Amino acid sequence: MVNLINYLLQFGQLNQQQIDLIKSKAKVIELKKEDYFSEAGKIARQVAFVDDGILRVCYYNNKGEEITRYFIDENNFAVDLNSFSYQIPSSEYVQAVTDCKLFVFSADALKDLSVTIIAWDSIINAITAKSLIEKVNRISPMLAEDAKARYISFLDKFPQLANRIPLSLLASYLGITQSSLSRIRKNIR
Repeated sequence: MVNLINYLLQFGQLNQQQIDLIKSKAKVIELKKEDYFSEAGKIARQVAFVDDGILRVCYYNNKGEEITRYFIDENNFAVDLNSFSYQIPSSEYVQAVTDCKLFVFSADALKDLSVTIIAWDSIINAITAKSLIEKVNRISPMLAEDAKARYISFLDKFPQLANRIPLSLLASYLGITQSSLSRIRKNIR
């Protein structure tokens, strides 16, 4: 739980009593590779902090093709924010790419933390803002780059993920076929 507390402390001050309360509200969940943390059509009712492993956010397009939107690795939170905040069915799946260890907070646990810890809401707002900025910065360049540039950009931004993600999922994220990704990888080695 050290990673979670250190992450939160980047965004605000917490005393030992508050840290102990946060620890008491977190539930440890272990997902096996390909297990789902949340599913499309269901309302997201919990938020996860990834302590170990990689999750991916994906959906099915109108042709029934599975599309990977992005990956969430260690020391990041995972939640379908729209579904969680507005209590509406999710349009996305959050699935384990690797075996994962998550610290999970229910909506009630987060409400309790908000009521009890004065700085909690500002910490969560800062984390949310950081995550949204990262999401925009991750998606915007993808729209203008060709496949090779997208792959090289991915390697530059996420070198620790490249060898931990199956090629089929990476190709889906990059918006190309797996055979195209294999050709690109072969040509840049």
